[in-house]
Parts: sequence; structure tokens; C-alpha cells
Amino acid sequence: MRHPVWKTLLFTLTIGLFCCGGSFAMQEEKTAIVVAAFGTTYPSAVDSLLAIVRDFETAYPQTPVQMAFTSNIIRKKWHGRAADRGYRGSHPQVPEYFYRIKNLLGTLADLQDQGYKTIVVQPTHLSHGEEFEDVKAYVDGLRSIKTLKQRWRPFNNIALGRPLMGTWGVEYPYEEDLHKLAEAVADDAKRAEQQQATLVYMGHGNDHLSTGLYYEFELLMKQLYPQITTLVGLVEGHPNFAEVQKKLQSTNNKKVLLKPLMIVAGDHASNDMAGEEADSWKSQLETAGFSVTPVLQGLGDNVAVRRIFIKHLQDAATEAGIDLR
Repeated sequence: MRHPVWKTLLFTLTIGLFCCGGSFAMQEEKTAIVVAAFGTTYPSAVDSLLAIVRDFETAYPQTPVQMAFTSNIIRKKWHGRAADRGYRGSHPQVPEYFYRIKNLLGTLADLQDQGYKTIVVQPTHLSHGEEFEDVKAYVDGLRSIKTLKQRWRPFNNIALGRPLMGTWGVEYPYEEDLHKLAEAVADDAKRAEQQQATLVYMGHGNDHLSTGLYYEFELLMKQLYPQITTLVGLVEGHPNFAEVQKKLQSTNNKKVLLKPLMIVAGDHASNDMAGEEADSWKSQLETAGFSVTPVLQGLGDNVAVRRIFIKHLQDAATEAGIDLR
């Protein structure tokens, strides 16, 4: 028996509405990733950050990735360069959006305005220090916003990944993150062994929230790579340069391989670590009789380190029930 024409039309309309409804539902649940980096003013160090973004985009090709700079000074520096055509023309490796880069709140606001209400924020900070605490405070604050009607909440879900060296807690022990980082820099240990040099890292550190993470990392490097001596010093906090220099004097090894324990080899690496000024680590060590080989390469250039960030990002998304594609 043939169906009446109106039944066929009704069936077609129902299927069409169902499909459109499913499409609308998918559009409403828009998800994005934000890379929260301290930033850098050095064009030569830009690619370390862009490599992290590219790896995230490769891992999650259907999820847009945005970058935010947490440093007010660095953002203003890039904004000031926006009108300098000569500078922009001589630095083609710098992406256009760097000249209007925003902080985390501004980046999240832009995404929310575009309909992205489910966000995973992955910081590129090394430790659970001052910068990470600020990022966490912003995320916690946005999570806490309540509205009378659920649908008017600015965000449905915001997840926060942990820093490179981990954070406190039992679900993701920071010791495991430290171990992964130590494994990721195996090439540094190999290079130091080949040069018969002491491997010295310069980290940034923090005077306000100083932890024993860097001491633990140094100890772990000695356990994994006993064939070399690894020392870690910080620009701020402890262990400081004086401690590193004192330990170096007791090694009876006058060769030093000097590297930044930072995501980018920017201002601190180029000046405080490897600069020609008398107060740089390189100059002070050379004055003390050491032969120093500085390597201006940030951790962001290390693919194994970038994999750690992807793991931390995915852990945060999974814990929050967010599907990254």
C-alpha cells in the first residue's frame, strides 16, 4: 500500500529538523584550547612558542588553538611594534596576531564572544609558582560565575592543565612529571658527556613562591645521567648562581655546557646567561677560569617537552569531561 504524499513530506521534514537540530547542538558546544605563555620579546625565540601551538593543532585538528601572553610588559612591547612597518618587514617569522596579543582574560573573552564556552587552558610555565597561581586564579574566578539561568553562564566548562614540572596532588604526582622532564632532556646530557663538560641549567625561579623542585630536578638528573654532573641555578630564588658556582669549583672540571631551563631562549638566556656583559653567567664563569659553551635553545624547541604539554592538556580535558578532537 502506498503512503500518502503528506506522510512522506512529514517524514522528510522531521528528518531535516533532526539533522539541523543536531548541527545546532554541535555548534553550541564549541571547544577551544588556550596556550597561556609568559611570552617573549625576542623574535629569535618566537618559534619555541609557535612549535607548541603547532603540536597542539596537529594533535587536535578540529579544535582551534589561541595563544595568550601573561606578561603585561611583553604584550605592550609587541603592541608598540605594531605600527613599525620596518620592524614587521624584517621579522617575517613573527605571526600577525603577536602584534595584538592579549592576556588570558582578553583571549578567553574573545573566544566566549565567538561562541566558545568550553575551554582548556594549558600554561607553558615550568612550575607551580607566581605566574601559574595567577592563571589558576583567573580560571577559578571564571568557573565560579553563576547566573540565574544556566544558559547565560559565560562558560560551560574551563579546564586548567598543570605546569611542566607538575603541581601538588595525588592524582598526578609531580615526581612523575619531573621524571618525564628529565627524560626529555636526554640529548642535553649526551651533549655534555661528548664535550666532557658539566651541564649547567639556568631557570627563572621566583622569590615569592620558591620550592624545592629545582633541587629535586638536579638530583634526578644525577640519578638518570650519572656519567655527567648536572647543576641547576635560578635567576630568582634558590638555588642561585652563587650556589652553582660553588658546586662547579668542587667538580675539577673546567668545561661547562650552559643552557636555559626555560621554554624560550629570550632575554634571560641571551643576556643574563650568555651575554657579553661582565655580570652574565657566561662572563662570570669565564672570569673564574671555566670554558663555557652557551646553547641558546629553549625547552619549547624540544619535541619531547612539547609532548609533555600535550599530555598535561589531555589530562585536564579528560578530568573535566571535555572532548578534544
